[in-house]
Amino acid sequence: MTNKKLSKLIKVSVLGAMAFVLMFLEFPLPIFPEFLKIDISDIPALFAAFSIGPFAGILVEFLKNLLHLIVKNSTAGIGELANFIVGSAMVYVAGIIYKRNKTKKGALIALVFGTIAMGITASLGNYFVFLPLYESVLGFPIKAVVGLAAKVNSSVKDINTLIIYSILPFNILKGIIVSIVTMLAYKKVSPILHK
Repeated sequence: MTNKKLSKLIKVSVLGAMAFVLMFLEFPLPIFPEFLKIDISDIPALFAAFSIGPFAGILVEFLKNLLHLIVKNSTAGIGELANFIVGSAMVYVAGIIYKRNKTKKGALIALVFGTIAMGITASLGNYFVFLPLYESVLGFPIKAVVGLAAKVNSSVKDINTLIIYSILPFNILKGIIVSIVTMLAYKKVSPILHK
């Protein structure tokens, strides 16, 4: 293994461990149902995508979710699968765009499109995959999820309005928060990541 490959592997491993720790620093927002919690664990994956490449960002997403599954495993892996797919959508799209234009403006555009990708992926993923898995694997009915969301937002009546009024805006807001922190922090940590 060359020094360059080893260096990338170490960086991905360290960023994956950081992302794993950040997954535990989560908090609910009163405007969303309690099961939707904001965390900033996608930031190290974005650092990897920007400094090494989009696939390195996906590897960081994979590592953090694998570690979380091993340590916590409270959702039979469904939560980790959702987090991996949704986070990877943001990280991959942002990483691909930033790779072509490594400027502050390029980073901003990358993060905007990454956030949009996150919102769309979370919406479609929850509608077609994650919520049905929660129902079939864990026996947690979609109606119950809708009921929890309706307590916070009376506009939520069914799975469609759950996606429109809870899942989509939550993930867009999460993407914005992660993007702001990434924009503020990346230039400070990039010299370390590029060594």
